[in-house]
Order: sequence, then C-alpha cells, then structure tokens
Amino acid sequence: MLAAPARGGSMSAAAGPERGLRAVVGTALCVAATWASLLALGGLVEGSRWYTVACTAVLVVAASAALARAVSRTWWLPTLVGGLVAAVGLVLRYGSPPGRPQFLPDLDALARAWDVAREGVRVVNDSYVPMPDVRPGEMLVVLGAVGVVLLVDAAVLAVRVPALAGVALLALWVPAILLGFPAGALPLALTGLAYLALLAFGAAPQHARAGRARRAGAAAGAGAALVALALVAGPPLMSVPGWASMSLPRFGAGPVGPLELSSELDLRDSLGQRSSQVVLRYTVTGAEDDGTDDGEDGAVDLGSADDDDPVADARLVGPLRAFTLATFDGRSWERTETDDLAGWDPAGLLASDPALRGLPPDPAAGTLATVEVQVGALSEQRLPVTTFPRTLDAAEDWQYDAARDEVVSDDPTRDGERYAMVVQVPDLTADRLRDAAPGTPPQAELYTAVPPTTNAEDVARTAREVTAEATTPYEQALALQSWFRSATNFVYDTRVPPARSQDAVWDFLQTRRGYCVQFSTAMTIMARSLDIPARVAVGFLPGEADDEGGYVVTGRLAHAWPELYFEGLGWVRFEPTPASQTGPPPVWANPFTGATVPASVPDEVDRDQAAPVPSASSTAPVADGPSGPGEDVSWLVVALGTGVGLVLLAAAAGIGVLLARRARVQAYLTPERAWATLRRRLARRGITWSDATTARAAAVRLEDEIGRRSSDVTAADAARAALASLLAAVEAQRYAPQGAAAPQDVASTDADRRSGTAGTRGSDRTEELAGWVETIRLACTRPVSDRPRADAGPSAPPAGP
Repeated sequence: MLAAPARGGSMSAAAGPERGLRAVVGTALCVAATWASLLALGGLVEGSRWYTVACTAVLVVAASAALARAVSRTWWLPTLVGGLVAAVGLVLRYGSPPGRPQFLPDLDALARAWDVAREGVRVVNDSYVPMPDVRPGEMLVVLGAVGVVLLVDAAVLAVRVPALAGVALLALWVPAILLGFPAGALPLALTGLAYLALLAFGAAPQHARAGRARRAGAAAGAGAALVALALVAGPPLMSVPGWASMSLPRFGAGPVGPLELSSELDLRDSLGQRSSQVVLRYTVTGAEDDGTDDGEDGAVDLGSADDDDPVADARLVGPLRAFTLATFDGRSWERTETDDLAGWDPAGLLASDPALRGLPPDPAAGTLATVEVQVGALSEQRLPVTTFPRTLDAAEDWQYDAARDEVVSDDPTRDGERYAMVVQVPDLTADRLRDAAPGTPPQAELYTAVPPTTNAEDVARTAREVTAEATTPYEQALALQSWFRSATNFVYDTRVPPARSQDAVWDFLQTRRGYCVQFSTAMTIMARSLDIPARVAVGFLPGEADDEGGYVVTGRLAHAWPELYFEGLGWVRFEPTPASQTGPPPVWANPFTGATVPASVPDEVDRDQAAPVPSASSTAPVADGPSGPGEDVSWLVVALGTGVGLVLLAAAAGIGVLLARRARVQAYLTPERAWATLRRRLARRGITWSDATTARAAAVRLEDEIGRRSSDVTAADAARAALASLLAAVEAQRYAPQGAAAPQDVASTDADRRSGTAGTRGSDRTEELAGWVETIRLACTRPVSDRPRADAGPSAPPAGP
C-alpha cells in the first residue's frame, strides 16, 4: 500500500483554480462585471474621468492576476499579485511628486498617497451629491474598484464559487441602495447580466465538449421564453385587483434619498452638513381668497376677512411641527410611541388645547388661513402640521395622537402625497400669556421631569438667576429666551465642544456654543426647573417663497424649538436659537416692537463658513435615514465602509464554508470521486478524455503518458501500480453486485469487524485513494520527452478481479 504524499494546500483537495483559456474568459467576465457595477456610482460622482481611471485600474489589476494564474498553480497567489500591483499603482499615481512622474515607490510617495486618501475622505464628507470629480475622491473610488475586482476574481477563478461574486459587486451598489442615488436602469441591467454570466460560467462543464451546442440552445431558448412570458403576462397581471397596489421597498426618492427627522437627539453630536433637497411645498391663502359657504360639500366655512387681519403667509402660519420629545436623560432625547390613536373629523379642529379640539374654525377666534401641502423627499411617519389649531384633510391611514397633538401613521410620507389644513391662528398676545398660569398637560410628569445629573442643581440655579426679575411664568420664559438669543451670551456653532461633565445642558451653559438642539434643550430643562411644563418640538422652519407664490421647505430648514404649556392656551412655541439663524421670535414672545420680519428665514448654517462646501448630509435634527444629526463622517463613507465590511465578512464566511465542505468531501473519498479528482488534475496538464471513454481505456492512455513523461523508473513503476489499484477499485464500485465489497477489501473488512477497527477503515481508505491520485499526478507532471525511454513499452494494467 502506498502512503499518501504530502499535499500542498487545502484548495487542491477537490478542485483547484481555473486554468487555461477558461481562466482568461473568467477574468474578462470579472472585469466586465466590475465595470458594470461601477456605473452605480454615476449618480454619486460628477464627470466621467473617475470612471475611465477606475476601469483602467480594474483592467490592469485583473490582467496581472491572470498572468500570475497562468504561471502559478497556487490558488491564492494571483489575488496576492493583483493586490500588490494595485497597491503599487495607487502609490505611484497618487503619491508622485507634483509635476513629475515616479516609477518606483518609496516611503515619501507612500506618505503622499496616504495624505491624498485622507483628503479624499474629507472631500466626501464635505460634498453634495454629485461629488466633484477631484483627484482625492477619485483615489477612493479606484481603491474600491480594484478591491471589488480582486474579490470577484478570487470568488470566480480561485475558489470557484461565482455566487460569492454577487456580494462583492453589491459593495458598489450600497450607496445607491441606502442613500437613494439614481443609478438608472441601464447600470442595474448590465450588472445583473454580468452576474448571470458569471453564474453561467461557473455552471458550465469544464471538460466535456459533447452537447455544448444543445445546452447553449436550451439556455437561450429558456431565456427567450422567460422574456416572452414577462411581456405577455405582465399587462394582464397589472390589472389584477391588489397587484398594482403592491409597493416595492423605497430606498430613496431624491438626490440623497428621502429625509427623515431624528427622534433621538444627542446633545454631544456636532451638526453635520445638510441637504438642500425639497421636502415640502405648500401654499397659504387667506379667508378672502378661499372662502366657501358652510355646508357645501362638507367644506369648512372660513368666514370673511377683516381688513385688520394679518396677511396670510408662511410667517403667519409658523413652523410645521412633525413630533415632540419629552424624555431627556441628561445627554439625549428619546421618544416613546403610543397606541392611543384615533381618527378625527376633517371639519373639526385638532389642537393641544382640549377646549378647542373638535370645534369648527372660528374667524372670531383668530385669523384663518388655508394651507395646502405637497410632500417631496420626506420619509416621515409623523405628518408636519402647524403648531396652531387646525383642521386636517389627509389620507385615511393617518391617525391623531391627542395627548401630543401629532398626526401619525405606520407608513411614512410619500413623494407627491398631498394634504390640506385650515389653520386658526389665535390672537395670542403678551398680555394674554402674562396672565396665564402654567397648565397641566396630559402625562404632566413627563414634561416636568429633570434628569438627576450631577449638575442638575447648577442648571436650576442658573435658571433662577436669569429669571430673578420675572414675576410670572411667561416673563420667566421670555427672560430665558432673551438670554439665549443675546449675542453677548451665546454663539451659534455647529461644532459641539468636548464633554466636560455628564450633564450636556450644563456643558452647553459653560461653553456657550451650540446649535438649535442645544438651545431648545437648555431652555426646556431650565423651564422645567421653574415648574413650567416644557417639551422639545422637531419640524421645519417656515418655507422660503418661490416664484409661483408658494413656499419651499428644504432639508436645511429642519429645526428644533421649545414649547411651554399654559393654562387655557395649550402648548406655546418659543424661539431661543439666535435670530441670525431663525429670524425674529414669535410675535407673542418678541420683547421688541417694530421689528422687521425678513422675507425668508435664514437656514441654520455655520457662521464661520463664509461659503459652505456642499455635502451629502442632511440638516439637524435629521437622522435615522439617509443622513443624521452631527455626523462627523458622512453617510457615504459609512455606507461604503459597511459595504466593504459586509463583503469581506461574506467572502470569509463563504471561503470557510467551501473549505469545510471540501474537507468533508475529502474525508469520505470514494473510488469514483478519486477518479474524478484525478481527471480534473490531469486535465490541467493536457491529459483529457471524453465522457464516453471507459475507465480501462483511459487507464491505457495514462499508462502510456506515465511512460512518456516520467524519467524516474521508480516513480513510474509506483504510478503504474497506483493506477492499477485505482482502476480496480473504480471498476469494482461501478460493476460489482449491489452490496458486494471489492475483493481486496473482503479480508480486511472481516478482520476489522473482529478487531473492532471498522470505524477507522473509512479514513484509511480515503488516505489510500488520495495517495494513488497524488502518485499518478506527480508522475504525469514531468515534461514530455522527445525521446522515449528504452524500457517504456506499452502495457496494460492487470485486469481487475
């Protein structure tokens, strides 16, 4: 019995990497698939130079891996060579000194390339979509492209599991999927076709040529039939009730995907760059422009306008509030959902004041204005509505949360969705508020709770000092608002300084720097310390006027403000964020007279940035969607990093599963499997036979090949003996009666049964078969000699029993 020779690596246990012309075809398919996936970034980066450079780099790296595969029989070496070529190429292209090329990398070039990569990350962080086609950003794209092609090449040609290539290709689609970049149908179709080609390549037989035309025809026919079926059956299916109403998952509907407001605001986060995409469009008309008679088609009677009524515009209607926050832990706000929801009468008011809820709009109680809203790139489960009492005509899937005065739904808003409000703007004055006492809202304990931080008493003491001269709750609120809005006291800054204590509000009061989240939170907590119920509201500042008489709300207008509860008035809005960012405060909270209201509201930008660089991030307090509040790293970098990480994890898991599977197959090697393994390995050395050739006929040819190729007589004799044993085992397995053991195994089987070692017989048999295969392969590895040996006459292996 021959001992099994040592094997060079685990990948040769069953099937090694692709070789020959088949490997060249596989490399071309890998390159084509990567090129197609790169098109997914077309909506992310402007211009086309980056695509040309990335495609060239992919081609060079793939070609270097193919050359390494042609001269090496090690499955992992081509990937290593491709990675080294990619690394050297990146260093030489992006690390060369300015003005002159460099042909050999050195430490200085590596340092310059590293600086360019870091600059690329900064460009991505500070750029709107599409990102400018600049050299640092191009480097990151090229780096990702060569990484993907190396993973695809390894999956298809090294480990020969083409299905894993889909995970690598998906990495380039992660930004488009998560952020909603419009890559278009063509890149998706090309990537899908390339992936199908890779799967077909992996499924194609490697050695048998018989029937190729038939299989190709069958595949083409099946594909054509599927296309025809889709074309014929598609239109009728779309008319089936319920089919057309089904919606696919929404991954994005704008240049950076739909915006979503964050329901968890962290005061430690800095404010990232924001999106200028349109989230809402609306019009505002007064009673004189849109009056109807009561009872006509159930319309609301708006009454008639008085000449002294304020002009109905976006400033009169005020911000549009989506939701409110009540629970604060000293650092961040959290929101708890409620199941206490109900429908409402579209003709009755929705209001935080229970006394007004359900009543029809009353012109005598304030100014009436009609607001018609169209949703844009906004994905929000809370409908943005005015803070004033209002009627609401919206889709039936929306429900009302009376305790919070919010309109909520299980499904988010959709692009193009419309709703209308009749807003009753109350005649709210400083005198009315001055006479009002703090009220008791539903769940009052939520709105008076102060987190028990180490500096809670310091915050309360500061509130008492600021309001020392105030005599009423309203005057206390006004004193807090004026203190925060004073430019001598606080500075609006989107960059939050490092924490100094566990109390984020106290840190803000010490550094005196922050943005709307810090200002609104500080006033809310300080008002609570004065026994005034308070909460933080999140929504959008009034829109900016457009050329068609309407108003446009962009993501840059997302905002947070405090609301305080007064008896008989409900929740009342205040504005502590500086005027340079929000304009003047509400009229009832404006301590100055004759203040000029600007035509539009300044958005929240960093005053230190004279010309802010565009960015892919959205405005504060936006999060939980394509972008978030205070992101130090843009979602593009996060998405790409997540995609690459998932690809690496999936590739590692796939390779591990493959190796484990092949180890299991090798652990139970049978004569038939050993014969198939020998056939695959010899095919790479030019020794092939068709499926119609019998094992004995193939053995005759192998006997001749051993004589021609092996110059070592001892090795040739060992190979012939191994071939004879393997042939006997194969023929016994194929042709012996069912259940009968091979003759050479009968005696050993009985002995094993008597000695109790039958459990180890399988592993011994596997090692014996593997040893025969390796001995034959090594004998056939030698180059063919032009002069045959003298003793290499033709012979046939002995006949099997």
